[in-house]
Amino acid sequence: MVGTVTISLEDYNTLVESNKKYNRLVDNTAYGMKELQVFLSFLCNRTEITKYIDEFNRQSKTSNIVIENGKVLIQKIDGESNIQNK
Repeated sequence: MVGTVTISLEDYNTLVESNKKYNRLVDNTAYGMKELQVFLSFLCNRTEITKYIDEFNRQSKTSNIVIENGKVLIQKIDGESNIQNK
């Protein structure tokens, strides 16, 4: 679709600021998820929590926690997002 739209400069600046806020939110969410994965990996290596993870996965409607080679991955059930612990 090709076309043009005319908006006020004030609305344009609001749109630009909203995009910046959105990008910061996405970055902060990804960072928080990675930190949570590191923490869960730390716990998994020190105590047996797999029964709790299994129970979480059974109850969760939006995500699953997967342990692969001692590393924890939090995966969205819809399969669209998988932020890995690096």
